[in-house]
Amino acid sequence: MSQRRIKKMFKQMRDASLKYRLIEDGDRILAAVSGGKDSLTMLYFLTLAQQYTPVKFTIQPVLLDMGWGEDHQAVAAYCQSLSLELLVEHTHIGRIVFENRREKNPCALCANLRRGALNRIAKYLGCNKVSLGHHMDDAVHTFFLSMLFEGRFHVFKPRTYLDRMDVTLIRPLVYVSEADIEKCAASLRLPVTASMCPASGQTKRDEVKEVLDIIEAQFPGARQRFLSTLENAAPDTFWSL
Repeated sequence: MSQRRIKKMFKQMRDASLKYRLIEDGDRILAAVSGGKDSLTMLYFLTLAQQYTPVKFTIQPVLLDMGWGEDHQAVAAYCQSLSLELLVEHTHIGRIVFENRREKNPCALCANLRRGALNRIAKYLGCNKVSLGHHMDDAVHTFFLSMLFEGRFHVFKPRTYLDRMDVTLIRPLVYVSEADIEKCAASLRLPVTASMCPASGQTKRDEVKEVLDIIEAQFPGARQRFLSTLENAAPDTFWSL
């Protein structure tokens, strides 16, 4: 990947941060990482923001072990290369979702349990923000999922304050496309590992992604325009702080 593309992605993250007040002076940010390309790329750009912006903040990478026997050494080594120490939190979330509860649609429960665990860890560590690796494609996919399967107009926000926990969720890559993240991860040789989730590749989100891939191929830039539509037509839904 060229330095020009890296600079473009960094500018996209900086623009989102400035518009939605994602990264601010004095923040202690829990960066939720896994072996996936999105979170590892997010962590890389957070460290760039430390180096190349005047904002003073700290980063604590945290990985939730889902209980599937994952090997996290490569991710820990990657964090060390960024002068960060990875904290691994062992959980039974995988067993709860797929063995105890045996959910038909496990993704929602899994996401809720993971977010709850991350928020609790953030409070324990004294972090005021939790950074997630959701990107532009995720925002658009969530929007279409809500319309197709829930009959409502819903999308996640770049910044969400959780008053009960006194923690703020941020999504610094909300302006960055998944395609650029894939190229970036490959270029930087990030230690991306395949998901061990039993539902991986078989979810409604994957189906919606396939449909939007067809739309994107027919109308290049469609996802970006969908995101712009959300910002312009539904500001209270998308970016109210």
